[in-house]
Amino acid sequence: MRLKIFFVPAIFLLCNINASAQKNPVSIYNPQALFAQNFFTKNGNEFRSANGAPGPKYWQNRADYNLQATIDTVENILSCKETITYTNNSPDALSSLWLQLDQNTYRKQARSNFYSNRSSGAHTDGYQFETISIESGGNTIKANYIINDTRLQIRLPKDLPSNEKLKIHISYNYSIPGRFGGRNDFFSTKNGKIYEIAQWYPRMCVYDDLEGWSTLPFLGSGEFYCEYGDFDYTVTLPAGMIVAGSGELQNEKEVLTPVQIERLNAARKSDKTLMIRTEEEVNNTAGKKLNQKPVSWHFKMNNTRDVAFGASAAYMWDAARVNLPEGKKALAMSVYPVESAGEDAWGRATEYLKKSIEYFSEKWFVYPYPVAVNEAGIAGGMEYPGIVFDGINDKGEELYWVTAHEIGHNWFPMIVGSDERRYAFMDEGFNTFIDVYASDNFNNGEYAPKRDGEYAPGKGNPADEIIPWLKDSAAPTMMARADQFAEKYRHPIEYFKPAFGLVLLREVILGHDRFDYAFKKYIERWAYKHPSPDDFFRTMNNEAGEDLSWFWKGWFYNNWQLDLAVQSVTYPQPESKTDVAITIVNLQKMAMPCIVEIVLKEGSKQDIELPVETWLQSDTHTLRLQLPREVASVTIDPQHVLPDSNRKNNIWVSNNNNP
Repeated sequence: MRLKIFFVPAIFLLCNINASAQKNPVSIYNPQALFAQNFFTKNGNEFRSANGAPGPKYWQNRADYNLQATIDTVENILSCKETITYTNNSPDALSSLWLQLDQNTYRKQARSNFYSNRSSGAHTDGYQFETISIESGGNTIKANYIINDTRLQIRLPKDLPSNEKLKIHISYNYSIPGRFGGRNDFFSTKNGKIYEIAQWYPRMCVYDDLEGWSTLPFLGSGEFYCEYGDFDYTVTLPAGMIVAGSGELQNEKEVLTPVQIERLNAARKSDKTLMIRTEEEVNNTAGKKLNQKPVSWHFKMNNTRDVAFGASAAYMWDAARVNLPEGKKALAMSVYPVESAGEDAWGRATEYLKKSIEYFSEKWFVYPYPVAVNEAGIAGGMEYPGIVFDGINDKGEELYWVTAHEIGHNWFPMIVGSDERRYAFMDEGFNTFIDVYASDNFNNGEYAPKRDGEYAPGKGNPADEIIPWLKDSAAPTMMARADQFAEKYRHPIEYFKPAFGLVLLREVILGHDRFDYAFKKYIERWAYKHPSPDDFFRTMNNEAGEDLSWFWKGWFYNNWQLDLAVQSVTYPQPESKTDVAITIVNLQKMAMPCIVEIVLKEGSKQDIELPVETWLQSDTHTLRLQLPREVASVTIDPQHVLPDSNRKNNIWVSNNNNP
């Protein structure tokens, strides 16, 4: 989903504070709470190992899809014949099957209209089913099913055994929502309608070893949890329209002109963006073929959890080669109306897409799909495997940032298939984290650093910008269900806080080498699988070689604050000003490693690194040091890298600064 929180990982502003620290602060820190053992409530098992890896008997079910869709562009109705081949790889016999019906969220009585004030007031009738049948052992029978809001249950005549499969045949249609659709919509441009089609077919719910069937209803803000499989789909619509979809087009010769095919082949070899369909061609041809015989666009995408597409006669179209590690290649392309053209706007969209994929592939995990699409529309920032819907009016840094963020979702959660509907931080937060460094990398920082444009005053650093959210007693924790986040808290807690937490781990707690090794192991282990939060926490602990339970507890499970203070600077032997005792106190519930900067009277500086174990037994720690000169000042966290809730007590300044 579209990113609004931008922040800096390594650029920090210094405050000028000349007040002495308070003498006797009252601490609420409890090391027994922060460092309590048995953080993990379950032991590792044969399905999920204690080290965070999939266990030797890890399993997940599979759903392969064949979809044959047709769009009536006059009535704005999508009709589809769908076949799902569902494989039960679980050890359980399944008495029923559950499917997700996202289009039913637009019904007037849908649950999504009542849990918040997000409803637009516009509605459709949701899915209209013609037939639903099940095929097993060569026999096809009418399905016994019920519909409840955005879920459909098929009650099987006999259990589906372990390691067996069946087919579900569904014939349906629905009215495509207009602008109120959000992620599934259509709207008009001067050269015709643009359709953004996502969440358009009934999808299998996930059955896993954690929850059994994951049947949380779709309420609009919480996102998705899907099984992996192969997709073979066609979209039939009037000639003259362009379809840009997840996966790879299978019938170029049937739907493209010879000139377009020639240009596409050139783009596959070009690092420079090449036009496939120009502005002039759009203006000259839009609408002229829409009454001719319909055309079917055929796509395939393997080992994915979803597909989506855009369709319009108004699309300009450009493309460029993506260079992946080990000589692999992919194709990046953008489709957008003439209203979005221009080098300050969508003329650079493919460049942004290409560079983001190349960076994420080199840094974390290789992009697995042959094509990536950037589509301009009113969904305004939404991600699906191999395609992103970005804002039709976006330009410059905003278009770069949203492009990098949305395509970054192909790593979280399209490759690492977490449950977005329960744990939004595992996709939004992790993806925001990798975005930060992508911005630094793009064109030597052309659009860096990412800034917080909405939730903090001015352009302070993230360590300060997170403080109001930690102090807010009503703020949910990151472990709250995605749909529990009121809009006020959605970006700060789902995006900003987890991303900044990973920045703290990488920049302050673990360092780049240990963090990157462990984080990449997490991605490799759980690519195309279903990790839980514990699987991530365990992997980071084990592969970084650090028990980070205190961090997961304080930062992820709670919104605990950090407040380190210089309590006193004394000279135990009054006759000596070189034997110094510096007492630091931890006043709040969280702990962190920190830097203590000591400035001597002649101007020299000395930094002392305090590990988190400083706070393992007590809220107070005294440094006994032998220094060559008297101390002029002591500062905790001089670079402001820590989210310290009260910086005024971080500095002690001598009352006598004369040498």
